[in-house]
Amino acid sequence: MSEQSRRGHKPAKPYRRPKKDPVRILAFEALRAVDERDAYANLVLPPLLRKAREKDDFDARDAALATELVYGTLRRQGTYDAVIAACVDRPLREVDPPVLDVLSLGAHQLLGTRIPTHAAVSATVELARVVLGDGRAKFVNAVLRKIAQNDLDGWIEKVAPPYDEDPEDHLAVVHSHPRWVVSALWDSLGGGRAGIEELLAADNERPRVTLVARPGRATSQELLCEEAAEAGRWSPYAVRLAEGGEPGAVEAVREGRAGVQDEGSQLVALALANAPLEGPDTKWLDGCAGPGGKAALLGALAAERGATLLASEKQPHRAGLVAKALAGNPGPYQVIAADGTRPPWRPGSFDRVLVDVPCTGLGALRRRPEARWRRRPEDLDNFAPLQRALLRTALDSVRVGGVVGYATCSPHLAETRVVVADVLKQYPDAELVDARPLLPGVPALGDGPDIQLWPHVHGTDAMYLALIRRTAG
Repeated sequence: MSEQSRRGHKPAKPYRRPKKDPVRILAFEALRAVDERDAYANLVLPPLLRKAREKDDFDARDAALATELVYGTLRRQGTYDAVIAACVDRPLREVDPPVLDVLSLGAHQLLGTRIPTHAAVSATVELARVVLGDGRAKFVNAVLRKIAQNDLDGWIEKVAPPYDEDPEDHLAVVHSHPRWVVSALWDSLGGGRAGIEELLAADNERPRVTLVARPGRATSQELLCEEAAEAGRWSPYAVRLAEGGEPGAVEAVREGRAGVQDEGSQLVALALANAPLEGPDTKWLDGCAGPGGKAALLGALAAERGATLLASEKQPHRAGLVAKALAGNPGPYQVIAADGTRPPWRPGSFDRVLVDVPCTGLGALRRRPEARWRRRPEDLDNFAPLQRALLRTALDSVRVGGVVGYATCSPHLAETRVVVADVLKQYPDAELVDARPLLPGVPALGDGPDIQLWPHVHGTDAMYLALIRRTAG
């Protein structure tokens, strides 16, 4: 018997090197990039996955799990923060961000996936040992074991205030949205619990990738030949890929004849293109063209009619993306880098004008879930002057009888109807056009004359569009 055993001491455990899990390490790296660099997951994750796929031990199932861990954790961040806060003995702001990312990944595996409890805890603790060290891994282990004591419904009952006492805070915790966003979306919907619950739930669903077949260059029938692809619900050019579908694997996308574009974005371009005009229809303008999705569709539609598109984008690098999207367009077009509030073209130069203005992006939270945590109410004040200036420039740029489309990827009233109403007070020679008949077959477009699309109703981003016609010089 050894001296140590005779004295009653257990022999020290040999050091065990933590097991590296490439899927969870990749998910952690993506979350750190989102947190540290204000990156977007949809931009960070693809190159990480491509690099990982080059290794023989990372297959399609691994990529799917890594994607679910990243997006699931970001979508439910608010809910998981409330749960984690109930399981630690300090304010969350005092927990190191890398530790909080590991805890959130563990919480999502425990509460948002079918991964068995023991596997979720052990895999996350191993991840913590690799990326945080043994000391903080013990803290992670203790917190996760507390989280594992309840399922998601049980935790929500504990950490969310009752709906009757504080409906907005209840919805914010249950559906993982900032309270101010819940309030704004509720106002835009016009009240009612069912609608806001459905909208917030839709924001937390992973959307299918939607392609656009650019007229004159590709057809929806060609894209439907892709495995498990489906026709879009509303746009004749839209095709939805199967869940997990990779756009880069589609030949027409690689060749630029098709592109990735939400169906709501396609509908905005179609409505403007279909609006009735008085007089000629030869000169079109996209005044906020970056990154180029709407410009590419407008350019193709213009080409079918013998019209020319001018695509203007203030940021040169984004203007480069527009040029890439339009490359190979079947008709004449031009791309320029110009400030849309100080345009180089003469007033009244165009028959159709689109301004898809910079905004908070609250209509695309399905695709960029992290955006909900970055935006602040004061962002509305920062965007407001630019949105009004761009709409004024658009109205100055269109000729009498021509039509302007004002679009946002936000349903917030301060970015939609309030902007349009304010600007129209300065333009007695302009009138709203009823946009609803221009999208035949699309239901629930509201009372008009403008259009508001919704994820839970139309399966699109929450795009807004107002069409305005100049009636006098």
